[in-house]
Formats: sequence, structure tokens, C-alpha cells
Amino acid sequence: MSNAPVDTGRRRFLTWSTVAVGGVGAAFTAVPFIKSWNPSAKAKAAGAPVEVDISKLEPGQLIRVEWRGKPVWVVKRTKQTLDALATHDDKLRDPASDEPQQPDYAHNGYRSIKPEIFVAVGICTHLGCSPSYLPDSFGEQVQGVTSGFFCPCHGSKFDMAGRVFQGVPAPLNLVIPPYQFLSDTTILVGADGKEA
Repeated sequence: MSNAPVDTGRRRFLTWSTVAVGGVGAAFTAVPFIKSWNPSAKAKAAGAPVEVDISKLEPGQLIRVEWRGKPVWVVKRTKQTLDALATHDDKLRDPASDEPQQPDYAHNGYRSIKPEIFVAVGICTHLGCSPSYLPDSFGEQVQGVTSGFFCPCHGSKFDMAGRVFQGVPAPLNLVIPPYQFLSDTTILVGADGKEA
């Protein structure tokens, strides 16, 4: 064992050097970890509003777009379809769209801003299947109703305003997403001009 004097200055230097190198290493490790908490550009884009061009949408036609990973339907309803909406309110679970999942502009018989254009999330409110659009053969599902949406998973049925019929598993009308018309031919799905 040596009786040499301890060099406290050198010991302090080595201690502080070790602390500094460890701190830099911790910072290099923490920065990517903290950055990983931010949503990716892909995730940000998935939640962004989607513009839909409806200039070529024909009467009776349905187009699908994706918003937040969900299918959104845009249907151009015919005058005959619009006239028929009021004829089967007695068969519907929530004909006046009183349930609170509706935006204000869905509280009308058409559940839309413009009567001829119907916009809805294409997911059944029962267990999340995607109903089929039956523009001409829905009468097989509900007598006296010529067009609508039928969920093949458990048999839920919705009219051309996305209102659910009585006696089916789905508890609510189809969800109407926030949307707005940017022009007569363009819809912005995912934003309705109101700040959330």
C-alpha cells in the first residue's frame, strides 16, 4: 500500500468529466425517445381533413373516401329518394336524429347540409362492420323502402339518410362526420368551419 498523497484535483476532474459525458449520453438517448411521442407525419395526415370532388357524382351514385382510417360515403340522392325519406319514419328508431352524436346540420329529415348530398361514416354503429349500399334492391330488406344500406354482419338496416330501422342490432343512426362545402363541387370532410 502506498502512502502517496491523493490528488484531489485530478479526482474532481475525472468525476466532473464522467458526469459531463454521462449527461451528454443521456441527452442523446432522451431526444429520440421524446421525439417518438410526437405523431408521425403519416399519423397527422391520417387525421387531416379530406377534400372530395363531387363534380362527376351522378344521381344515385356513392363514392368512398378515407378519413381518419374510416370509410366515408358521399351519395348524390335523387329527388325520388329525397321524397321517400319522409314515408317510413314510423319504422325508424331515431327518425328525428335526436341522439347526441349528430352535428347540428344533421338535425333535419335529410341529415345533411344540402338535401341531395349525403355524407356519412360508412361504419355500422353496432360492431363496426361496413354496410353495403343497395340503391335498387333494399326493398328485400325493408318492405316499401327501395334504397338504403344493409350491414351483412348482423343485419342492421339504414335508410338513405343513414337512420337506423327498428328491430336491428345497431343502436344509433350512422355517424355524420364534420364536413363543409368549399364550393358547389368540393366537400371538405373532417372540418365544418367550427373550432373544436
